Amino acid sequence: MKRAVKKSAQQVPGAIIDLLTPIRLQVKTITSDNGKEFADHKGIKQKLYSGFFFADAYASWQRGTNENTNGLIREYLPKRCDFRQVCNDEIRAIENKLNNRPRKRLGFRTSNQVFYNII
Repeated sequence: MKRAVKKSAQQVPGAIIDLLTPIRLQVKTITSDNGKEFADHKGIKQKLYSGFFFADAYASWQRGTNENTNGLIREYLPKRCDFRQVCNDEIRAIENKLNNRPRKRLGFRTSNQVFYNII
């Protein structure tokens, strides 16, 4: 897993592409905030063959799933957690728990079931 050490326009696109390339056929769109780290959004869109959209400024509801997931991640990694101190195995364990957690919004299916169209 390639990790972005800094939230920069040089590191974030590579990390996104590295993470999503193996599943790019399932990735239809990406919606981000307006951070500078997404300056190369065209490069990400091109490499992943997906749509890339920006939420309006101060409109977090346009990225509701992302905001909800951030809250769920905070159950494992508190607000002031230094992510540089979190090992890849711990990140994968949290990712696995969240992606296999049934959600009311998804009809009590998991994110993995919906994303991969299982069941």
